[in-house]
Amino acid sequence: MKLYFNVGYIARAGQNLQLVIVDDKGVASQTHTLFYAENGIWKCEVDYFSKSISYKYQLADEKGNILREEFVLHHLNFPHNYKEFIIFDEWNSKNFPENYLNNKILYNKLNQFVPEKATVLKKHTHLFRIEAPVYNPDWRIVLFGSTASLGNWSYEKVVHLSQTDFGIWEASVEIPENEFIQFKYCIYDQKEERVIDVETGENRFTPANPLTDVLQIVSNHYFKFRSYQMYHDAGVAVPVFSLRSESGFGVGEFSDLKKLADWTKETNLGIIQILPINDTTANYSWTDSYPYAAVSVYALHPQYISLENLDFALPNDLVSEYQSEKEALNALYLVDYEKMIAGKWKFLKAVFNAEKEKIYKDRSFKKFIKDNDHWLTPYAAFCVLRDKYKTPNFNEWKTHKKYIAGKVLQFFSTKSKDYDASMLHAWVQYQLHLQLKDAVDYTHSLGVSLKGDLPIGIYRHSVEAWTEPELFGMNFQAGAPPDQFTELGQNWEFPTYNWEAMKADDYRWWKNRFKALEQYFDAMRIDHILGFFRIWRMPISATQGILGYFYPAVPVVLEEFKAKHIPFDFNRYCKPFINEHILRKYLGENIGNAFDFINDHQDGTYAFKDEFDTQRKLADFFKKNPQGPIEEKLISLCANVLFLTEERNGEAVYHPRFNVYNTDSYAYLSEWEKKAIYDLYHDYFFRRQDHLWYEKAMEKLPVILNATKMLICGEDLGMVPACVPVVMNELAIVALKVQRMPSDNIPFYNPKNADYMNVVTASSHDSSTLRQWWKEDRALTQKYFNQQLIQYGKAPEELEAHLAEIIMKQHLYNDAMLAIFPIQEFMATDPELTNPDMDDERINNPAVFPHYWRYRMHISLEELKEKKTFSEKIASWVKDSGRI
Repeated sequence: MKLYFNVGYIARAGQNLQLVIVDDKGVASQTHTLFYAENGIWKCEVDYFSKSISYKYQLADEKGNILREEFVLHHLNFPHNYKEFIIFDEWNSKNFPENYLNNKILYNKLNQFVPEKATVLKKHTHLFRIEAPVYNPDWRIVLFGSTASLGNWSYEKVVHLSQTDFGIWEASVEIPENEFIQFKYCIYDQKEERVIDVETGENRFTPANPLTDVLQIVSNHYFKFRSYQMYHDAGVAVPVFSLRSESGFGVGEFSDLKKLADWTKETNLGIIQILPINDTTANYSWTDSYPYAAVSVYALHPQYISLENLDFALPNDLVSEYQSEKEALNALYLVDYEKMIAGKWKFLKAVFNAEKEKIYKDRSFKKFIKDNDHWLTPYAAFCVLRDKYKTPNFNEWKTHKKYIAGKVLQFFSTKSKDYDASMLHAWVQYQLHLQLKDAVDYTHSLGVSLKGDLPIGIYRHSVEAWTEPELFGMNFQAGAPPDQFTELGQNWEFPTYNWEAMKADDYRWWKNRFKALEQYFDAMRIDHILGFFRIWRMPISATQGILGYFYPAVPVVLEEFKAKHIPFDFNRYCKPFINEHILRKYLGENIGNAFDFINDHQDGTYAFKDEFDTQRKLADFFKKNPQGPIEEKLISLCANVLFLTEERNGEAVYHPRFNVYNTDSYAYLSEWEKKAIYDLYHDYFFRRQDHLWYEKAMEKLPVILNATKMLICGEDLGMVPACVPVVMNELAIVALKVQRMPSDNIPFYNPKNADYMNVVTASSHDSSTLRQWWKEDRALTQKYFNQQLIQYGKAPEELEAHLAEIIMKQHLYNDAMLAIFPIQEFMATDPELTNPDMDDERINNPAVFPHYWRYRMHISLEELKEKKTFSEKIASWVKDSGRI
């Protein structure tokens, strides 16, 4: 079989275009160099012997270095009655709409889809193929063109295409005219039985095909949709633990998602967005309520299991006790994590012990264990050891500190004393999977999609850190630099990633993680996507985020200090600068207590004693020996440095401390020294890193994202480098726009300025609710009231329902692909549904760590579904805004 490829591409002198054919496993099997013909067309001839092909194009320089490549493969199927094919191609960019819209959300919207067959006859000369995800089930793709066989541009003589796969439209035709062909694709409405619109832009074209026995494939990308024809959706964001239902046990459960999906369908919303749902059980206390510190990136959290929907019923003697505890927990305004999780485990163990023999014989359960062995076996063993030694910190266990697969496998031997305990954890995961899958399937049956949340970090004492420590920077901590939430930055205490090790096996760890999430989710919010460009890294010796630096980064080296004539002195620049004035400023009347920790140099300066010269040393000492108010002051004094040190290849390099110009150390420099260091600081943070971060993101993100069919959104808030929006646009990652957290130097973001590749929202789980925010800064609220909401006079003291409605509508009526709102903001638009205690509605406060994540809806899902007028109101907003 002969394939003749033609593709348009403008390259520079010395550059070559290459065709890479990929096998079934996604591995390059053949590479062909194309030759330049004319008019920007590159050609090559390939002998190929299969009825389907996957391939990509890439650009190489004269040395063979790959300069640019397609991240999305081309796929073609060849009809059996032809042996030669001329293929007219286009470069396939990731950010062509069909590539980021042909995802699991499309499958849900068209859940009744049945592939059609495109008949190719021997007399046909052209096969037209276009990737065009159409979310309206009444719309079809047709084409017409400049020749009689293509209708002579007549709407009455269009050629109908068949949808052969999700978003793939094909039609083969005979074009006997031997002339240059111009054509366009159109949208045809089946109900109205007419063409309702023609794609925008210039006419498309293809040459005539005078050859017999050769089929010309016109392989097009990107139906040129108008904005209103594109996929737009609206959704509700609510953590699963926050759902309140009559069948719950003091916390939201996976089965409650079905009730939420019913309400979502009634309100014309198409997306349910939730927070991470992985198991965070470290010590069974309320600190485990933090959903971003999972002990496993695969295991689901037992708090979400429904005791009433298990494969086996509760023992009769426990039913009364269960009902009593359930009633008490469901009556609570907020989640009581400790009572809830203790109760669930008590009843889970009772059911398991009562039905153990049946459970062990369950073939479906055995299959679940086998299919998930790679993560389930180490997870179950981890849980057994965590419970046995009363800590998730495997460094403190008496046995199995180091993970050895063979030894851990013994936990699943019937001869092991830990067999029952291991099987209990495996069975709970099996039940969780069944309940979540049931909820997902029901949600999909309504055409509603689920959007999950992928934490950027892993917990330091997790299964993954135990089993594959080589993939992580265990000697470091990840966090975030200072921002509007906290002036000291954030220390999440997670290890960083060893990207070099992950790259070595083609990011297997990430691909497997996405594959697991894809079982349940259609879209995914990547928490802190900036972490794929660079992470804010702190040494273990630090406790505050302020002592971090970006990694990777182009650091400052000694030669730079010399070149700028900066009198670098390690002790002055890299250790806390302390004089008497600074000491009094920090400690005030408690200054006398400081000398247990600080040495006096007798020259007006001081230094921490060796045993207290890091924040971690101080914090560890204070845990055992409380010192009252001076603790926080001394720990903060440790951060009074100008530069942070990093060891690279046995040599020291340096990173300016964040906001160095605000430190007391900086204040005691000479004016010219201040200017020189400020210039260096500005160059470090705002100039020199961008290209490096672009390269690092483009190295890993395309590989990882191509492993999933989920729609990917990136939480890109905070200190955003210039390269981030460039990469997100190139890779079609939807960016987040939170109105009160604008990236530009403006007080708030106007959603009408959102472009299509955005998700807009009024607030997030990390922020206060709209009602709280309204009261935080009266001057800002007044400006918002007058300038953004276009209201006159003085802003009311409270956010009134009609104003909340205006805010919602401003977020709905724009070009953004998605408008997603926390459920609290929906409630704020109706006086009857407004929570009487708005301070209980906040989910998280990033400035408080650890924070108790315990918000619950103040009304049940059953009650919410009864509020028909409220639901109809929201449904009308969504419909009128075109998000349906």
